[in-house]
Amino acid sequence: MIQAAEKEDGAEVMPLLHAAIGSIACSLAGVDDEAEAMGILAVFYEQEGNRISYQNVIVDKHDGVITGILVCYGGDDAAALDRPFIERIELETGRIGYSITQETQPGEFYLDSIAVDEQYQGMGIAKALMAAFEAKAIEAGYSLVSLIVEEYNERAHALYVKMGYVEDGVLEVSGHVYKRMVKRPMAAEEVD
Repeated sequence: MIQAAEKEDGAEVMPLLHAAIGSIACSLAGVDDEAEAMGILAVFYEQEGNRISYQNVIVDKHDGVITGILVCYGGDDAAALDRPFIERIELETGRIGYSITQETQPGEFYLDSIAVDEQYQGMGIAKALMAAFEAKAIEAGYSLVSLIVEEYNERAHALYVKMGYVEDGVLEVSGHVYKRMVKRPMAAEEVD
């Protein structure tokens, strides 16, 4: 069942988030070790007002177990949602002027991360999560959704193309090249 994540879901959400973002966790946390980064991000998950806050996470649950996650937010809010990460890095390390690459643009509703537990892949969970994401975008008043996908991730790219996303340039994040993809989602009544 697709639903909003809860603060208490962190222990199940974080491994899936790590599977989705990999080394980007280090960029968000400002550390080199992914395990340390994920510990820092686990704290941010339970807080409000940042990109990976439980408030921005949609989950799929089967028999009380989280089988998939999707992190999303409005591009208009991206800089503000990254500010808590930058403030922590500046406070903890003394590094001034730290920046996080903006993966989305104003006017877009952004799919930041998506992951489905390996045991549940192939069951349509990713498609259901993406449908919920697109519905949330429309509900929030956005007419354009976006995401990025690593160039080598052909399986994900094929899914996004099948779901109507088109390429819209490239972006480098944490030393990796990503394809930007966009779509104009349709409300349920437009599909019928």
